[in-house]
Amino acid sequence: MEKVIAEKLKEIEKEQGVKIILAVESGSRAWGFASPDSDYDVRFIYYRPKNEYLRLDDRRDVIELPINDLLDINGWDLDKALKLLYRSNPTLFEWLSSPIVYKSDSEIEAIKSIAKDYFSIKKGLYHYLSMAKNNYREHMKKEMVKAKKYFYILRPILACRWILDKGTPPPMLFSELMDSELDKSLIPYVNELLDIKMNSPEIKEIKKMQPVNDYIEKSLEELQRRIDETPVDYNEDWSTLNNLFLNIIE
Repeated sequence: MEKVIAEKLKEIEKEQGVKIILAVESGSRAWGFASPDSDYDVRFIYYRPKNEYLRLDDRRDVIELPINDLLDINGWDLDKALKLLYRSNPTLFEWLSSPIVYKSDSEIEAIKSIAKDYFSIKKGLYHYLSMAKNNYREHMKKEMVKAKKYFYILRPILACRWILDKGTPPPMLFSELMDSELDKSLIPYVNELLDIKMNSPEIKEIKKMQPVNDYIEKSLEELQRRIDETPVDYNEDWSTLNNLFLNIIE
């Protein structure tokens, strides 16, 4: 599959006239708990020739390929990525730290070197807490639930705890979050969920695990309180990003 992905990336560069500087896995494979039938979620950052950024008519700042059952691939233009970095977009931080890298060029190292300066604790916390709350509200109210949905809630909860404890962007790998932040009493339940998730189809349903649900509900209340008390932190410096953008497209 890596060969297929590499070929797709080359096709995009040729057909779109762009240079891809980063391509990574962004879904369950990068989180470390892919199911046997999980697809590949490939995300990339690219840039165009300099003159393309000097035109008056608008152009799209994303490239999206048609999604099939096995491959979901799309990417962001460099200018979009750097604007999102200015806003401390958590998704971009995840792309930059993905453990599965399909392509990485020297330009991306310059972005990584300054990314931490634009990480907002407050924004990261709000993003992950909102993700956990929405998934819990939507998927955990029935007696039978999809096993994979637990991780759509537990992972952002542990990401919040990581940010509060360490003040840095959380890692992609769930195992790293789990080892650092999960209540030890929950480990047997979560290991059972991991076994189900990694050895069953994506649609596998199980009877909800009440101890895990109790932990989630308690965590959502606690995290909301702690986030409300967290001061706003925001880097307003555009000059570093502007200089980096110009250096890359030159």
